[in-house]
Amino acid sequence: MSDFQPNQDLDLSFLYEIADGSDEFIVDSIGLFLEQTPQLLNTISNAIDAQDWATAASASHKLKPNLGFFGMPISQATIQEVELACKAGGENPTEIIEKFTQVKSTVEANLIELQKIKTEKEANL
Repeated sequence: MSDFQPNQDLDLSFLYEIADGSDEFIVDSIGLFLEQTPQLLNTISNAIDAQDWATAASASHKLKPNLGFFGMPISQATIQEVELACKAGGENPTEIIEKFTQVKSTVEANLIELQKIKTEKEANL
């Protein structure tokens, strides 16, 4: 999995489908994701560092559907593994950190891409 490219885990077809041609809906949806996601990633990171597994599990659970909505199935599946491992009491912190780091780097790269898309769509409003 080391040759994984972040842009392989971003498919906005569902977003475009439900937007039904509305650039305003796309801009609003992306804006909300850009606002909430870094906060959730930060919460998970801090909770893992503090070995606060309940908080890490809860924030992972909140992040999971957002990743699905924005066509990031690999990250969504991996954050679910993080969530379940944290719910189980964080028995293997090294594995949790490794999986979370993978999700975080992919999602952060996608946030940059989403910001570009949002800027382009805003220019057309």
